[in-house]
Amino acid sequence: MSMTRRNFLMRVGQAGGYSAAFATMQSLGLMPMKATLAEPIAAAAGSGKGVRLVIAGAGIGGLVAAYEAKKLGYDVTLLEARHRPGGRNFSARKGVDVEFVGGEKQTCTWDAPNYQNMGPGRLPSVHGTMLGYCRELNVPLEVEINTSRSTFLQNDNANGGKPVVQRKAVNDTRGHVSELLAKSISNGALDQELTKEDRERMLTFLKVYGPLDKNSKYIGSDRAGYKTPAGAGPVVGVIDDPMDMHTLLDENFWTGVLYEETWDWQATMMQPVGGMDRIPYAFDKALGKTIVYNAPVTEIKKTTNGVDISYKQGSGTKTVHADYFICAMPLTILKSIPNDLSPAYKTAVDGSTYAGAYKIAWQSRRFWEQDYNIYGGLSFMNPGPTTIVWYPSANLMAPNGILVTGYEEENNWGFSKLSTQEKFEKARTQLERIHPGHGKELTQPMFCGWRRVKWNEGSWIRGYGGGPSGYDTITQPDGPIYFAGDHTSHIVGWQEGAALSARRAVNMISERVRSARLTGAHTAVTA
Repeated sequence: MSMTRRNFLMRVGQAGGYSAAFATMQSLGLMPMKATLAEPIAAAAGSGKGVRLVIAGAGIGGLVAAYEAKKLGYDVTLLEARHRPGGRNFSARKGVDVEFVGGEKQTCTWDAPNYQNMGPGRLPSVHGTMLGYCRELNVPLEVEINTSRSTFLQNDNANGGKPVVQRKAVNDTRGHVSELLAKSISNGALDQELTKEDRERMLTFLKVYGPLDKNSKYIGSDRAGYKTPAGAGPVVGVIDDPMDMHTLLDENFWTGVLYEETWDWQATMMQPVGGMDRIPYAFDKALGKTIVYNAPVTEIKKTTNGVDISYKQGSGTKTVHADYFICAMPLTILKSIPNDLSPAYKTAVDGSTYAGAYKIAWQSRRFWEQDYNIYGGLSFMNPGPTTIVWYPSANLMAPNGILVTGYEEENNWGFSKLSTQEKFEKARTQLERIHPGHGKELTQPMFCGWRRVKWNEGSWIRGYGGGPSGYDTITQPDGPIYFAGDHTSHIVGWQEGAALSARRAVNMISERVRSARLTGAHTAVTA
């Protein structure tokens, strides 16, 4: 009996990991990948005329909601506690402050035009909504080099702790797995499961994918690198010897080998030229006076015909009345604001928990480019406390650049208990494991721990009060109150989730306005 495609691909995945299964699926034409454009909001231009909408939080969710609602004619006010748009979409550059709850502040002193995206740093090509807004708002993009085969994998418990160049680990793994599968097929191990034609086709594929020699052996490949690179005249390239399979099968390497195969991490990734915050500032330009800055919300209260939202402005407090309200603030902030949410919503909000991701970034001579031939991508180390080195994609070949030496959860490895200075020293020491001697070149460090950042107090949602039902609750309106942000999507931590949730909220409000007008129940709210 012939094996089904599903079972066959499952076995390929078990033997060779996701990379092998993915390549097999593409070779069989089973894995088309493309961005899906956002569905248009189902409302006519001008349909929001006479309806007052207030939005709190000028992160991507709030900005998209305001932008789309304005297109439909809604009378929109967007309240933002900070002096800038973007929320977690935040780029550090010279003169910019990172301010923590409790008053600690760091001021960036990097040379212009250096910057670092302390929040989101990538735009996947499969996130069509955000890419669409970049086109619409004329935000120029460039390639974000999310992976480089010149970067390193290092683990104290594998390969004697010595770093391995990714191209070698990836390609030697493919070669060894391909040889094993070829041997199994040639020895008849799969005769009862694959047809003769499929066995021949698979052997042909493995010889290319491995790549294997004419005897179906893996003896190394130029894909994995050279002992001696080819040169001019008599200098012939000498291929490096393959690593042994025992080392490559060590699970300590797997995460670093396979990370680039994750669906929304695959090339091509993109980034705005000059920093991710170019996106919120483009929304800011389009929205103009719609956004009220330095206006933290102080109370949310339902009324018989809408919502009253109070907020600070200067030394006083103002209240604005709205037909509908979209809360695009993190739940960490919402739970601290007096409100009259219904019981199920209060349970979901008050019991929510957030991750505490952070980034540590430094200015340095571009030793990774000049000494290691690394242009963008990530290296991985284990154990922590910092396990990632993220190399910049912008301003390649410049004299210096910004290197990230930690992008983790602050509670891991006891990192949260360290002072900021101790965090810097730990990160510097960790770098020495893959770039010995270069820790001393790191200068002007910046730490952005999102659990500590004012008006965020967390990086992304971990859980909701009430368990899974909390998500179901928070994605539905509580009377005239709607919710937006990546925490109301299944694309947590990505701007795409925030944008889609905002469009959904505007869609739901528009449908409600339309229905109310059909029944004669809706009247405009005056200023």
